[in-house]
Parts: sequence; structure tokens; C-alpha cells
Amino acid sequence: MSQSLSIQQFPLKKFQSLLALLILCVVLSFMTDKFFTADNGLNVLRQVAVNVCIATGMTLVVLTAGIDLSVGSVLALCGALTAGLFKNGLSFPANDLFVGFTLLGAILGGLLLGSLLGWFNGFTVTKFNVPPFVATLAMLTIARGLTMLYTKGHPISNLGADFAFIGAGIVFGIPVPVWIAAMVVLIAVFITQKTKLGRYIYAIGGNEQAAKLSGINIRKVKLTVYAMAGAMAALGGVIVTARLDSAQPNAGISYELDAIAAVVIGGTSLSGGKGSVWGTVMGAIIIGVLNNGLVLLNVSPFWQQVVKGGVILLAVVIDKMGENRE
Repeated sequence: MSQSLSIQQFPLKKFQSLLALLILCVVLSFMTDKFFTADNGLNVLRQVAVNVCIATGMTLVVLTAGIDLSVGSVLALCGALTAGLFKNGLSFPANDLFVGFTLLGAILGGLLLGSLLGWFNGFTVTKFNVPPFVATLAMLTIARGLTMLYTKGHPISNLGADFAFIGAGIVFGIPVPVWIAAMVVLIAVFITQKTKLGRYIYAIGGNEQAAKLSGINIRKVKLTVYAMAGAMAALGGVIVTARLDSAQPNAGISYELDAIAAVVIGGTSLSGGKGSVWGTVMGAIIIGVLNNGLVLLNVSPFWQQVVKGGVILLAVVIDKMGENRE
């Protein structure tokens, strides 16, 4: 009897995020006729793409039983640096030197900075045994302050059509940010499912002490994971900056909450060792559809926060109930 019950529960648990998304879409389609339209679908995809990039990196961190609260501030700083390098280059008045950047060079500069900030998070966590929550909370404040210093509190705007194409362009009928997010997801899926690094990530999250005794280099894996999370946040920053045609100093505020929400709703355990990138993608789509539906229904932004918080809490409770049953 118990074996039969577990067999029936497994598919439900595996596809609970998809089921939740379908129910949400059906409910919203009855509540507003604006939901199931091509324009609204493309709008949702654009909005979801940034969170997918950030949440994919967050998933890798959470799978190791960590957390990264700095991704929103890292997004803002790297977006600002990319815009600044592309528009203004680097000047060294003392040496009478100016270095200009192509669009690709500026983007690579932003991604490199994101990787370094993420690596520093991992270094703080592994070298000084600082809890990830505290280490990344500190980076959240540091990166936001550096963004304000770099931009002097003013947006960096008018970046040109080539830059704007990254955030607003369409290729084969699909927004460019969606193509970028899809590539990020496929790379992350390959890493988690087909490489030693992926197996090590799950092993560390499942039982770090056992992973250490089996010969896994815990420090190296965590440094790599946090650096990847930083790079994906930086990529999200490039997309946001391109979509707005402006690097805003206050960009990315509370983005880390949406990313964590996507990870949790997608079924990844905050205790580490359980979850998948595909689940996170589904979670990000649910968050995006929920946000979009609430806007279409003219729900107050204040109530939107309440609803989103309730959904996150419900997802965590369901996750913990599942762990207790196991």
C-alpha cells in the first residue's frame, strides 16, 4: 500500500510546479481577457528572462546549502560598469591615456566584475567560515554603495541601438533576452547533470562533511559556484540596462527576493542537495505570470507584495512538509 502511494506521489511532486503554473494561467484567463494575447506573452517572457538568469545562478548556490543576497546589487553595479565602459571608456589623465571599449568588450568587463564579486562572496564563506547569509548581505551593501559611487547617483543613458537590441530586440519572433536566458539555462543544466562539478554541487549540499571525506575540494567548488552566480547576475544587469537604454543606480532592488522565490517555488530545497535548474525556470515563470496577472487585474503594488510573500511562504511550507514525510 505504502509503495503504491509513493509511486503515485512521485509524479505529482515532480510536476507540481507545472501543475501550479497551468492552474494559475487558467484562473487568470477567466479573470482578464488581456492575459492570453501574443503581446502579453512576449511581455511576460521579457520580464521572466532576467529573473531566469539570476535564479539559475542562485540555484547553483542554494544546491550547496548556501544563499546569495547580493545578486540585485551586483546586477546594478555590473550593468552600470558595462554602460560606463561602452559609453565613456576609461580615462587616465595622469598618463594622458584613454581606453575605449566595443560593446562586446564592455559586456565582458561587466561579466568579469560580476564573477569577481561572486568569487569574493565564496572566498569570504570558505576562508573565514562566514555564514553565506551574512557574507552576501555585506556584499549587497558594498555593491550598492559602489554603484552609487561609480554613477554619482545619476543614470548612464543613451547607449545606442546596438546596446538596446540586447534588451528589446527580436530574433525569429522571440525576444533576445529569452534567447540569452535559454542559453544560460542549457549551460547550467549541462553542468548540473553531465559534469563532475554538478555531482560535487549536489554532494556538498546533501552532506558537506561526507563530500569532504570523499575527497571533494569543497572550497574550489563553492568558489566556482558563487563566481558563476555573480556572472549570471551581471548578465541580468546587462539585459536590464539594455532594455531601459539606461543604467539606473537603483536597479535590481529586491531582485534577490524574486530569484529566491523562483528557486523555492521550483522545488529546490533551501537545505541544499535537492532541486533542479528546470524547476527554477518553472518557478521564475510562475513568479512572472503572477506579477503580470496582478498588474493586468489592477491590483495595488502593495497588495502584490503581500500576495508574492504569501506564495513564497506557501512554497517553503510545502517543501518542509515534503522533507518531514521523507
